[in-house]
Amino acid sequence: MSKIQEAQAILTALGLPNAQQNEISGYTLLALCNMKEKDKWSKAFKKRYGISKGIMKFILENYNKEYASNTRETFRRQVLHQFVQAGIADYNPDIPDLPVNSPRAHYAISEIAFETIKAYKTRYWKNALNNYKSKIGELRNIYSKDREMSRVPLKLADGSVLMLSPGKHNMVQAAIIEEFASRFAQGSILLYVGDTENKYLYIEEKKLENIGIPITEHNKLTDIVIYDERKDWLYLIEAVTSHGPMSPKRIFELEIFLKNCKSGKIYVSAFTNFSVFKKHINNIAWDTEVWIMEFPEHLIHFNGDRFIGPR
Repeated sequence: MSKIQEAQAILTALGLPNAQQNEISGYTLLALCNMKEKDKWSKAFKKRYGISKGIMKFILENYNKEYASNTRETFRRQVLHQFVQAGIADYNPDIPDLPVNSPRAHYAISEIAFETIKAYKTRYWKNALNNYKSKIGELRNIYSKDREMSRVPLKLADGSVLMLSPGKHNMVQAAIIEEFASRFAQGSILLYVGDTENKYLYIEEKKLENIGIPITEHNKLTDIVIYDERKDWLYLIEAVTSHGPMSPKRIFELEIFLKNCKSGKIYVSAFTNFSVFKKHINNIAWDTEVWIMEFPEHLIHFNGDRFIGPR
């Protein structure tokens, strides 16, 4: 068998779902083990890689397989995310609290998977595989412990708590719901919040559908959606740390996306501090609102004719 076929066979043996036994998954495993076509698995070499300049580059240089730049998210969402869940790979092993969207984000083959894979095609393979399967649940919990401790708790109105992945972006999201909403959207309900790890962390699908939002395309929604049923106001909020305020272009896209929603729409850009806000001020659309974490009791109205409310 070729190395890619062997990699796929290993993934099958390790118990990965069918969707992660495909070619792109096999190539990813080869990259994480630094395995070239003529190498023996017993000589695998553990390396830490980012996606574009690491894994994808390795595949191109060693297997002449080129993936388009826009497949980066495919690697992340359909391969590496499952590798981490299965205990095959570690995410940011040296810096467990590194924000999910950090350019320094990287992956490495886990120690237990690495030692197991090196036994492939040797007389120790069967025992190594059994050992992997018996221990991986316990080890996966150990590996994820530091990252779970770094998560951002988000308390909802009903007392339940969502755990957001680490990073400034999700800290802003938590503050929006706990600080902004309690001041400027009292009595409203949370309909949607996306997480940098899980885009669909919290979603009230039926309520979104009832007010005319096409939930089959909710990936186009803003970071947070809050609804005031009494006033029929919809708060569409973007948490801004490095990019993504309510720009004229974003408003135009949202108006098209929400064309069947008749609720009054309030567009809000939320920032961590005044310095970040100033970097984006030229790109913020008129008739929108700005909220800043460090001044939670204040709101900036990007127009002088009226206060917060649908236009």
